[in-house]
Amino acid sequence: MIVFPVISSNLSPVYLGIFLQEKYSFDKNTQCHLLKAGINHTYLVENQNEKFIFRIYSLNWRTKNEILEEINLLNLLKTQNISVSYPIVDKTKNYIQILNAPEGERFGVMFSYAEGEKLLSFSEEAHFNIGSMMAKIHQVTQNKNLERINYTPQILLIDSLKHLEKFLPNDTEEMVFMLSTQQYLLSEFLKANTSEIRQGIVHLDIWFDNLNITKDNKITIFDFDFCGNGWLCIDIAYYILQLNSTERDEPICKSKVQSFLAGYESIKKISIEEKRILPMLGVSLYFFYLGIQCQRFDNWSNTFLNENYLKRFINLLVKRYFDLNGLG
Repeated sequence: MIVFPVISSNLSPVYLGIFLQEKYSFDKNTQCHLLKAGINHTYLVENQNEKFIFRIYSLNWRTKNEILEEINLLNLLKTQNISVSYPIVDKTKNYIQILNAPEGERFGVMFSYAEGEKLLSFSEEAHFNIGSMMAKIHQVTQNKNLERINYTPQILLIDSLKHLEKFLPNDTEEMVFMLSTQQYLLSEFLKANTSEIRQGIVHLDIWFDNLNITKDNKITIFDFDFCGNGWLCIDIAYYILQLNSTERDEPICKSKVQSFLAGYESIKKISIEEKRILPMLGVSLYFFYLGIQCQRFDNWSNTFLNENYLKRFINLLVKRYFDLNGLG
């Protein structure tokens, strides 16, 4: 009988638990549970009274060197007492595990567990604290560089739209909007005063789904899978973009955005030029993440992504945010 190759697989939590027991000298009663199968697969590992998170990267999603760069960044932030989920070494002091999955070799990394819970909506005080945490991260990462992706307009706006074109015809009203907006944004970024825009390492995915908050308001940021290089204010733009998606009451949203910005500027000032381009960067990030959804259709987004989904997304989120900020 022919055994067909696969493009993606979910590794057994039971056998993964046994594998991790040996690699990390965990107790024989260690439990492993799949939390989420997405671009990467996330497992909860419980060893006696301790919890950990084990991430298995999708095949060919990140190179070993890219993962090592993510690990180096997290260790740097940890030494600066910034509350992030950090990598854990195995018993031989290695960070990266290689798992021989049906589709090929996949990489895995163990991370510390972020206490607390994900909250869709939370207090202005918490937004202030997240802003100050982001600024502290940027204090550490400003003018530093990773051997990873550089988030240029080419990556955000041009390459991403190429993925979108596979699912949305060019003659649709929505794609016409995306193409015209792409040209507008590319033109605007050429005019940006880059001498007033800080460069460095960015997280690119700080929002409620990638941070946990405890009952006593301790915040831990995790999932640095999209970290790379670019304008630091891109992190600020993404956070504000997500706040506008989750807080639909406009006065409440504006108040929380101001709290977040106040928290950031209590540590690090945001230049006038950075503030000016925040809405444009936000729209660009919609382009980027729509591109990621289309790019990962084979093993992640196929359960929801189709032409109708893209049209709704563009009309209800991208176009709304573009118009809300008076762009164009």
